[in-house]
Amino acid sequence: MAPVVAAKKRSKFDPRTFLSTIDGGRKIAAFPNKETIFVQGDPFDAVFYIQEGKVKLTVVSKTGKEATIGILNEGDFFGEGCLTGQALRLCAASAMTDCSVMRIGKNAMVEVLHREHAFSDMFVAHLLTRNIRYEEDLVDQLFNSSEKRLARILLLLAHFGKEGQPQVAIPKISQETLAEMVGTTRSRVSFFMNRFRKLGFIRYNGELEVHSSLLNIVLHD
Repeated sequence: MAPVVAAKKRSKFDPRTFLSTIDGGRKIAAFPNKETIFVQGDPFDAVFYIQEGKVKLTVVSKTGKEATIGILNEGDFFGEGCLTGQALRLCAASAMTDCSVMRIGKNAMVEVLHREHAFSDMFVAHLLTRNIRYEEDLVDQLFNSSEKRLARILLLLAHFGKEGQPQVAIPKISQETLAEMVGTTRSRVSFFMNRFRKLGFIRYNGELEVHSSLLNIVLHD
């Protein structure tokens, strides 16, 4: 009787290993602060994952007006629109700090989503979290004052309300960028930032320090 050869057991898939190693359509690139990762109108052929740093997403209108639509952190995906069949990127992405970013080719991303439940569960959780954030942003824009919207943006940048310890010191961000995100003018942002500083809610020390007391602005009716 011929010997029976035991089937080789497939090693357990680890999403963290997948997102930190180069193989099968995955590449890791370093982007220094302010360097462009991709531009609006580029071919939509890959998904990106932030290993380290912060990334800013911007959109430019036909009239040339630019708006910041999101600031992403370590552990975030972006560029996932390629999975829905979009041909060209609808926004631009650039590094806000020195970044390490993994590029996952569209075919490689589709393949791992179909094959590995652990990864697809993690990715769906990311999409749901992002969708909730967009809904909160819309409610914030419709019903809250520009002062409250600015306070919320600063708290989000400092990771208040997320798992783990808040990142009290955040990288330098221009008042123009904050104004784009809040939907107001730079002069109003300057006025509110000075007010927050005088009240002890924020502090400038090379970087911008955001204190938990800033929640008082968001929670106050």
